Amino acid sequence: MTEVFAPYLAATPFINSHHPAVIAFAQKTTQHCHTDTEKAVAIYYAVRDGILYDPYHIDLNPDAISASLTLARGRGYCIEKALLMAAAARAVGIPNKLGFANVRNHLATEKFIRALRTNVFVFHGYVSLYLNGTWVKATPAFNQSLCQKFGVQPLPFNGITDAVFQEFDHHGKQYMEYLHYHGEFADFPFEQFVTELQTYYPHFFENNTPKNNHDLIDMQAEVW
Repeated sequence: MTEVFAPYLAATPFINSHHPAVIAFAQKTTQHCHTDTEKAVAIYYAVRDGILYDPYHIDLNPDAISASLTLARGRGYCIEKALLMAAAARAVGIPNKLGFANVRNHLATEKFIRALRTNVFVFHGYVSLYLNGTWVKATPAFNQSLCQKFGVQPLPFNGITDAVFQEFDHHGKQYMEYLHYHGEFADFPFEQFVTELQTYYPHFFENNTPKNNHDLIDMQAEVW
């Protein structure tokens, strides 16, 4: 890889691809793969289904957010799962970026809408991987058992075409739509993430700081 891709292969405190546990996870997951595409697909499914989607754990302490911590817990929200997928891919030499978007969830529960005072879910995370000369997007957030519970097909990924969201449920009803893309980044833009939370959910903050972690946990607890 040329130096152009260096930022997208680098280990960071959030995407800590140099962590021994992340390296072991990546190597075990891809041990029977021969191409980068096969490795990316294997990592996607290992993160999508092996790490449970858990919006109950939200901590705005940056030291509490990393790929290795998500791996150790075995669960995480969309950003944490994207961090793990990115770190594992970098650990086996696949350049990648983190992407973020605001989405609207049309199947949000009434409790969720009351808590957030909106049905917009901010800073939904995905991974963009460089495969076969192009960038391909993948969202490993929602595990298979969770999708089955809500009557939605789990999102497949083949390493060739983008896999970013389940647009419709089994009955053809719109499930989720992307409203605004924040861009793609070599590392997790933590400060921008917090700013977006403050913008959309100001009632969870006092003097620009979270009231407490439980408030942040409650605000996303009913997404799924």
